[in-house]
Parts: sequence; structure tokens; C-alpha cells
Amino acid sequence: MYALIMTVHVIVCIFLIIVVLLQSGKAADLAGAFGGMGSQTAFGPRGSATLLSKATTISAVLFMVTSLSLSILATRNAGLGTSVLDASPQRATTPAVPKTAPAAPVQPVPVQGPMTVTPGSGPGDVNIDMSKIKVPPPPPAPPAGKKK
Repeated sequence: MYALIMTVHVIVCIFLIIVVLLQSGKAADLAGAFGGMGSQTAFGPRGSATLLSKATTISAVLFMVTSLSLSILATRNAGLGTSVLDASPQRATTPAVPKTAPAAPVQPVPVQGPMTVTPGSGPGDVNIDMSKIKVPPPPPAPPAGKKK
């Protein structure tokens, strides 16, 4: 349907251009070139309509009808109200539930006793003697089966 109306529209456009260019103006004589009879031709009595003026009117009406039809068909086929985001796959809106309980945050361990630090053999190497350090045992882990 769209291709048919587009073809008719192009043919009407070409016909309208040809018909308008074939017509002669109302003051096409030598006096019209110098402004004579200009006001009388604009507001004066009209003669009978010629075949070219009737063809111009009909082709202008057809041009308007096909233009409106093409614009209506174009907006219907454009799918107004949809967007690119509607066509994309949907993501889950709820956050994923972890399968295991999160680990308890690591608490700093207070160090008790002397600590000996000596430089190592390479740059950035440090030897730490931790044999005399007393570290308290870690707190017991919560039972795995219970949830908050």
C-alpha cells in the first residue's frame, strides 16, 4: 500500500511541475513586463478556467491527499510508543541472592608480646620473628543453617 501511494505521489509531483511550468502568466504580454495592467490582473475579473488551470487544481489536490496518506502510513509503520529499550532483553530487577552466607568481617587481632623485624636480602623484603607473639583464638563462627 505504501509503495503504491508513493508511486502515485511521485507521478503527481512530476505532472504538477510540468503543468505549472506550461502555464503562462496573466500579464505575459509586453505591458506586463513593465507593470502595466498588474493591479487589474490581480483583482480584476477572471476568465473561464482553461484545461491547464483545471489540471493544476486537480493535481494539487491529489498531491495534498497523497502527502497526508504517506505521513499517516509512515507514523503507523514507525511503531510510536516503542523504544529501543523495549526491544532489549529484560534483566532481573531483584538482586541475586547469594548461595552462601557472607563471611563475618575480619577484626584486627591485637598483638601481645615483642616482635622482631629485620630487613631482608632484597628491596622490600622484611623478616618478622613471630615466635614470641601471642594471638588469641578467633571467635566461633555462627551456625551455617540459621538465617537472620
